[in-house]
Amino acid sequence: MKKTLTVFLLLALLWSCQTNSKPKETSQPKAEITKTDLNNDEWISLFNGEDLDGWINHGTEKWYVQDGEIICESGPNAEYGYLSTADFYDDFELNVEFKQEANGNSGVFFRSTLEGTKITGWQAEVAPPGNNTGGIYESYGRGWLIKPDTEKDIVLKMGEWNTMKIKAHGAKITTWLNGTEMIQIEDEKIGKGKGAIALQIHDGGGIKVRWRNIKLKMIK
Repeated sequence: MKKTLTVFLLLALLWSCQTNSKPKETSQPKAEITKTDLNNDEWISLFNGEDLDGWINHGTEKWYVQDGEIICESGPNAEYGYLSTADFYDDFELNVEFKQEANGNSGVFFRSTLEGTKITGWQAEVAPPGNNTGGIYESYGRGWLIKPDTEKDIVLKMGEWNTMKIKAHGAKITTWLNGTEMIQIEDEKIGKGKGAIALQIHDGGGIKVRWRNIKLKMIK
């Protein structure tokens, strides 16, 4: 009986040693990737091509998705309208394509917050020829901060697809239209701004603009 008990104890000890030699598996929650975790060379798409998930509609103007594009149209009230990202982006590079139909008066706001349709922040202008597309405008504030040189207006392709790039890094803002640098400005107030990206539809009615390929890269 003692011999049998001794053998049993030795086998139990051997099994215990083998078990303890294996690394223990721990169940740890997976870390969520946040915008600040992204590398400088990692682009994120702000528009999924299917619906307006991740965006917030401000106002009564029309925002909808069709054929992989965001379309904004004047509504019956013909007022200002905005479609903003739910997330805030402060330092970034943004690429967006737009196609103006009808009047085409719009814009891309950055570091912006909204109360109804009253917006704080800065707009990279999108407008018909001769109306300073690529310039920076501060709504409910100082107005025009900088306009592009008039000879650069030729790069805007009314009624066709255009590519706008906006780089916001601290107080320094640069915009490009179809590969041409439109403006560069350093502004202390802009440098302190925080907020969302927002697409605008101007008031007055008769406006229709298409948007696609809205991609952003964080700058650290």
